[in-house]
Amino acid sequence: MFYRENGQFKTSYRADQQIFPIAQDRWAIALMALFAFVVVPMLASDYMFRAILIPFVIMSLAAVGVNVLVGYCGQISLGSGAFMAVGAYGAYNFFMRLPGLPLVVALIMGGLCATAFGILFGLPSLRVKGLYLAVATLAAQFFSDWMFLRISWFTLDSPSGSISVNNLQAFGLPIESAESKYLFCLCVLIPIVLMAKNLVRGAIGREWMAIRDMDVAAAVIGIRPMYAKLTAFAVSSFIVGVAGALWAFIYLSAWEPAAFSVDFSFRLLFMVIIGGLGSIAGGFLGAAFIVVLPIALNRFLPWFANLFGFEASTAAASHAELMIFGGLIVWFLIVEPHGLAKLWATGKQKLRLWPFPH
Repeated sequence: MFYRENGQFKTSYRADQQIFPIAQDRWAIALMALFAFVVVPMLASDYMFRAILIPFVIMSLAAVGVNVLVGYCGQISLGSGAFMAVGAYGAYNFFMRLPGLPLVVALIMGGLCATAFGILFGLPSLRVKGLYLAVATLAAQFFSDWMFLRISWFTLDSPSGSISVNNLQAFGLPIESAESKYLFCLCVLIPIVLMAKNLVRGAIGREWMAIRDMDVAAAVIGIRPMYAKLTAFAVSSFIVGVAGALWAFIYLSAWEPAAFSVDFSFRLLFMVIIGGLGSIAGGFLGAAFIVVLPIALNRFLPWFANLFGFEASTAAASHAELMIFGGLIVWFLIVEPHGLAKLWATGKQKLRLWPFPH
């Protein structure tokens, strides 16, 4: 009754093709944005900003980028951590070698470096697919680990290999407190997500989905597989590269190549699978699952053990957290293989009919 289209008439193509054609969706998105920008900074503690909100925003951006490649274009990638590392080190080199360069420009340049790197390692997608493409992108991960560890030029000849940034500013405003870091990440997230949403709704997105469903049939009807696949790698790598620069500059502040290991790539892939392939909202839902659940388990397990008279050590709690986390992932994939976004879409569809089934 509250989520229906009755009386919402579209009188132009522009109104019919807007991102949120239903007025309730537009109001809901506006309220969520208002809540994120106004209410959350008023209520959240410093711990919540640093442990939950900032990682969630950055991981959501990275998951959206991975979903462009894996979910919409169907190109399996295990090298997302490498693209994040290239974005982080590219932004760092531009930021440090060009004094006075604005932080936003450095982030964009880091994303462009990741774009070039992604296109380079996306070239095998023109000849191979499936498991073979996954191995090719995994090679990008190993290559980036070696490159940033052994070539000291990327770390400005740092003897330890660890680098750091400080005194960050954007548009003349300092980015030092946890609240300012959260708001800055949110301001970067929203325009990029809107850009990705418009791309997947347009002609380029339809080409990606045609390649994903059946590349031979897509080529027969005039879609150029090389153009579609490389644009998917380029857009995905740019978004993931910007997310990697944010992760390094805003969340970590000091990092080394191990910060973007192959485990990071698998975590991003899990976000996309759990959140929902081929869904922008799935990136947010998957990021929330991956970021929030381990913290909740870490807080809940010691309390649960004490409730039954057991003494849970830190190591036992850590191992139990990994076991429960992995078991929940497997269980969820069996129960709903299309991800959390499918549950969300089903709920919205039922609301459009409730309380009248016909």
